[in-house]
Amino acid sequence: MRSQLARKPENTYHHGDLRDALIKAALREAERGGVEAISIKALAKQLGVSQPAPYRHFADREALLAAVTAEAFRQLSAILREAMAKPSKQSKLSRLAQATLDFGLRRNGIYRLMFASRTVSCAAKGSELHEATRETFGLVIEALEAPAVGYLRERHALKIWAAVHGVVMLAEQGLFTGESAHATREELVEDFVSETKAALALAIKNARRRTKAGA
Repeated sequence: MRSQLARKPENTYHHGDLRDALIKAALREAERGGVEAISIKALAKQLGVSQPAPYRHFADREALLAAVTAEAFRQLSAILREAMAKPSKQSKLSRLAQATLDFGLRRNGIYRLMFASRTVSCAAKGSELHEATRETFGLVIEALEAPAVGYLRERHALKIWAAVHGVVMLAEQGLFTGESAHATREELVEDFVSETKAALALAIKNARRRTKAGA
């Protein structure tokens, strides 16, 4: 009887509900302690299901991490899309960069899961996680508000992404306070935004000039 009562909560999860519950619970754990805090055994106990139950949805911990990371990227994309859509005197790139900085500093455990683990690099092309990361990067390209000329947008999108990521990681490690440069993290990110937009505009202008000269 006790065994039946103990397993009853598991029966309350239907049609993928347990999968969603595991992802949400894992996100909460990552929020507190990053990727290291995620344990399938602990999540099963937390949700009141049997130890084998999570494995009906995820082959192993890596599969769970991939699903959790994909959801984290979707959440970030939603935040960035909202920031870009708001009426503002700031450029879309500025709003996106500042929103990314805020996300990274405020939800650092999740951020480390997304950018400081090997989960993304191991994602297969076309997988749920791969598509989620492409969606986020696509927003960075969109925020540049520039025409497509070769791969210039993609290159400069990577540059600003790497710059903002660097600020987040340095701040998380306590290695960046802004005192040495007499600038806040937000001001430094704004510098990156201005430099990126100016560099991209110049690169596009030069590329068009070369194309015109060679015609």
